[in-house]
Amino acid sequence: MTCFRAHDRGLAVRVKVQPGARRLGVLGQVPDVEGTRLKIAVAEPPQDGRANRAVCAALAEALGVKPADVDVTAGAASRQKTLLVQGDASALAAILVTL
Repeated sequence: MTCFRAHDRGLAVRVKVQPGARRLGVLGQVPDVEGTRLKIAVAEPPQDGRANRAVCAALAEALGVKPADVDVTAGAASRQKTLLVQGDASALAAILVTL
C-alpha cells in the first residue's frame, strides 16, 4: 500500500513527522500498520503548530507547489498525519513515487 491516494481536490498523503530533527526534508517511505507513510523531518518543535506548518512547507517544496496548497487534514496533534495537496493527483503522485 502506498502512502498516498487520490482525493477529489488533489492527493492525500500519509506522513510521519520527525520534529526537532537535524537532518531535514523528505526522507522516504517508512513502514506503518496501515501500509507506509512518507517520513518528513523538520527542525521546528511541535509547539503552536510550528511543526505542522514546516511539514506542509517541506512537502510543498518537494512537490513543486505553493505551501498554501498543502493542509493538515488529520492528526494535527500527532506525528502521524494526513496532508492534502491540492492539484492534479496523477502529476503529484508521479513526483511522490520518485522521492
